[in-house]
Amino acid sequence: MADARAALPGDLHWYDLPDDEADEADDGASQEAAPAGRRRWLPAWLRRAGVNTAAVLLLLAAWEILPRTGVVDPVFVPPLSEDLAAWYDLLVTGSLPEHLRASLGRSLAGFGLAVVLAIPLGLLIGWYRPVADLLTPLLELFRNTSAVALLPVFTLILGIGEPAKISFVLYACSWPVLLNTISGVKTVEPLLVKSARSMGLGPVRLFQKVILPAAVPAIFTGVRLAGATSILVLLFAEMVGAKAGLGYLILDTQSSFRIPDMYAGIITISVLGLLLNLLLVAAERRFSTWRTT
Repeated sequence: MADARAALPGDLHWYDLPDDEADEADDGASQEAAPAGRRRWLPAWLRRAGVNTAAVLLLLAAWEILPRTGVVDPVFVPPLSEDLAAWYDLLVTGSLPEHLRASLGRSLAGFGLAVVLAIPLGLLIGWYRPVADLLTPLLELFRNTSAVALLPVFTLILGIGEPAKISFVLYACSWPVLLNTISGVKTVEPLLVKSARSMGLGPVRLFQKVILPAAVPAIFTGVRLAGATSILVLLFAEMVGAKAGLGYLILDTQSSFRIPDMYAGIITISVLGLLLNLLLVAAERRFSTWRTT
């Protein structure tokens, strides 16, 4: 460890660095100290990916082995192979694509509307104090009210059709985007604002060149949270008056005791949430290229 500290520039020590840089520093020191045949050539990110993959494989192995050995009841937790077989059967028969299309349509519609409406409103509230003073009491009231608790209200007002489900997803997804956008605008470094104003930037150019780019990371954090929320809350909506959708599939298979089919729906939701999150992470990197060095 003394070699690793000595190898770092200046007065910084290994514990002063971020995890990634500390790993790289430790890697460099250990490779210099170790014989050539024993050097570790794997970078830190690849080792972390291997650890994460091992954790997932361990979970999948436990899902397969524990029911077969009787540690858990295979009636209620079937082995993973049986759940995947049920998933394939639902895919081949066309049942799974039908439910997936219904859920994706509702989820993306509500999520897209939330992004389109909540980001401009959050920018407005965060930038203009009179608007913030007017709307803050309402925000504090509704942000602490569970969206799931308001599902009966949406059902009573809009019925059990598609408008109620999309509006419910829209409401639930709006809060992460709205609150993170407001926070992103309000937490912009004041020195940046003063420097931009000293250079003669007007309010519009200041907002365009300084405030909005600085708030992008916080905005995308809210968008990613809303993406996960759009799938989670939709399940509740599809359990009330729906005839298609992953939530309806899970509830219907559970009530008819088709347990492998139920887990097939759960697996589909998990994979869908993972893919949506990866897509949003890629979009964040695309719109935050100015932050990479």
